[in-house]
Amino acid sequence: DRTDLTFIDTKARTVLQRLTIHEEKGTSWCGILWSDDGQTVWVTSKKNYLLGAERDGDGTFQWKHIIQLPGPHGKSNPAPGGLALDPSSGRMLVTLSRNNTLAVVDLETGEVINEIPVGIAPYDVRVVGRKAYVTNWGGRRPREDDLTGPTSGSRAVIDEAGIASSGTVSVVDLDSHNVIREIEVDLHPCGMAVSPDSNRLYVANANSDTVSVLDTRRDEAIDRWMAKPMEDLPFGSAPNAIAVSHDGRTLYVALGGNNCLAVMSTVTGKVQGLIPTGWYPGDVVLTNNGSQLLVANVKGFGSRWKDARMTSDYRGQIPPPDVERHNSHDHLGSVTFVEVPDEAQLKKHSFQVASNMRLPMMRRVMDLPRMPKRIVPVPTRPGEESVFKHVLYIIKENRTYDQVFGDLPQGDGDPSLCLFGREVTPNQHALAEEFVLLDNFYCNGVLSADGHQWTDEGYVTDYIEKSFGGFARSYPYYGNDALAYASSGFIWDHVLRAGLTFRNYGEMVRATIEPASASWADIYKDYQSGRETVKIRAMAQVRGLEPYTCPTFIGFPGKVQDVYRAKEFLREFRQYEEKGDLPNLVMMLLPNNHTVGTTPGYPTPRAAVADNDLALGQIIDAVSHSRFWPETVIFVVEDDPQAGLDHVDGHRTVALCVSPYTQRRGVLSAHYNQSSILRTIELIFDLAPMNQLNMAANPMHDCFTEKPDLTPYDCLPNNIPLDEMNPPLRALRGKPRHYAQKSIEMPLDDIDQADEGTFNRIIWHAVKGYDVAYPADKQGRRSPVSQ
Repeated sequence: DRTDLTFIDTKARTVLQRLTIHEEKGTSWCGILWSDDGQTVWVTSKKNYLLGAERDGDGTFQWKHIIQLPGPHGKSNPAPGGLALDPSSGRMLVTLSRNNTLAVVDLETGEVINEIPVGIAPYDVRVVGRKAYVTNWGGRRPREDDLTGPTSGSRAVIDEAGIASSGTVSVVDLDSHNVIREIEVDLHPCGMAVSPDSNRLYVANANSDTVSVLDTRRDEAIDRWMAKPMEDLPFGSAPNAIAVSHDGRTLYVALGGNNCLAVMSTVTGKVQGLIPTGWYPGDVVLTNNGSQLLVANVKGFGSRWKDARMTSDYRGQIPPPDVERHNSHDHLGSVTFVEVPDEAQLKKHSFQVASNMRLPMMRRVMDLPRMPKRIVPVPTRPGEESVFKHVLYIIKENRTYDQVFGDLPQGDGDPSLCLFGREVTPNQHALAEEFVLLDNFYCNGVLSADGHQWTDEGYVTDYIEKSFGGFARSYPYYGNDALAYASSGFIWDHVLRAGLTFRNYGEMVRATIEPASASWADIYKDYQSGRETVKIRAMAQVRGLEPYTCPTFIGFPGKVQDVYRAKEFLREFRQYEEKGDLPNLVMMLLPNNHTVGTTPGYPTPRAAVADNDLALGQIIDAVSHSRFWPETVIFVVEDDPQAGLDHVDGHRTVALCVSPYTQRRGVLSAHYNQSSILRTIELIFDLAPMNQLNMAANPMHDCFTEKPDLTPYDCLPNNIPLDEMNPPLRALRGKPRHYAQKSIEMPLDDIDQADEGTFNRIIWHAVKGYDVAYPADKQGRRSPVSQ
């Protein structure tokens, strides 16, 4: 939970000091700058502040400057980003992302003396002579005839799929404070570097895998270079930051999607080699003598880093070996130190990166020869066709493997961490046992903002990866920010372009419920009676979904039961049965295993999960008894693990693969993740991989056999009453009352922005009891560390 400005001795490679960020827990995606005399460091916080830390007499730094920046329309939260100093005036230039302006700040008075309108979502700023160059994440301001989509209170230019489709660099005259040119570049322009002679500006375009080359004398784009390990790879490298060598002949480009630096020639514009880094490199600088590269890694070590306590003597080189944590939110940023490599060392580095990103396997996939026609469950080579004509892709909300399947002795589970075992989830247990138990399956992401991008796109943009300091601009889990989406599009875009059919049930929609005051109990009465006294409607939030979305099937909020959602799906499914026209791809959100904690007026956590389980069972029962069953596969996965605990890894989750061709009654421990599902769908429908990460994923071949078993699935009844309700607040005392009050205070009924540590404790105690300690950590397999 700690957010610091960290000072590192680059020679000793040790942490000298950590200075806690003022007030706001979180920092911006960029924005850190030394003063010319080396006595002050300036940073931007996640929402409102420009902060300055000055060196004291003992050599340590303390906060001395706290400058509040204005938000849009006179409100708060401008979401400040990049910084640059105007050397002529001594004023600070700060990009205000939500204001769509460049602020000019008088550092002596702490006043913002001007805001210069630039493009949408300005990211960073560089000064060249008497001009400032500002990268605009969301591109130019829309014109009257543009398609537009939402982005944090503004509108961005979008394409037909609903994805932001403009990128620009604004050129600001520092004398007149006017924008004198807006240069078109590729998508998500972010980090920049200026050539030693100041004649060129290099711009990293994270959502296009390119670097734009600008001529600063003419203020125009003069070249566009591909910044991928191999130019013929699909989208996915995410170049987002750049450093230039002192002689101007080499660029070092941070490829967030590949976890490496690309070494590029400024003469040829080609990638010469690759250097491994940590997880998602987000910035890179050269030391003053040009001999060493320092890389800031956004996610650093990953979720299994071993020092849970961040002690003051922690050196930041490798994690200490003593403590293991298994929570998906335990990512720890890191800094990689790399000696600028010679040709031989660069070759070794490149081989390491190729191995890390599975590049040889990807190369083989790209070069597979066409085979004679053959019908199989999941094609492995061009020429093969899938027996499946229909894919039902069901996304649920927020559970680890151990929370649900930890009680299954045949799998790698820890029963002490199991919250919703067989009694609560009889259908999920039966499906895992009748078909196949996947005990080594992982979410790629950690929360709903990135989880739904992984399930729907197999990719997360730089916009999201760099928002983990606080999601100051948006929390884009339901389709409310055009900047959140990959230029390669969603799985449904690829399905539709292939001439296939698609239907959406609840994914990336907003709900309207009339009357708005309708309670969970009111809606449940409608479900039981078949009446519609409460009107529930869905509105797609992504443009490309609008024609394909069921208007009566919503995602959130949790006051609508999942069995209600299932009823709406089955209403349409009966029509598909009559006409024989089930869409090729059906996507569905069943969110109620998220629960609303112990909020009064709602079901208990186990009743909410039981509702989710019953709805899933009803849907699979109907499909497996239908005419479509012989040609249908059903994939079920959580969008994220929501900081739940798991004894293997916090990303490990519940997933199901259900079809007549699924291997029956076994345990499969092959490593799969959400990208594996998407890759398998692509293979079934003969689609090219959407991106590099999908291409590198393990397809789920081993889940299937060529001999079908057409035995349908019979839904099991719920053991927990769906209307087992949380007690009213007045009936509670002590810890139950405390956690019920916390549940009320957190936004659990809709947007997934609750403090997940607190939320998981609420669920734990509601299920296990208030005297059972919450196991915050697991040491090894069987030794919980109680809080």
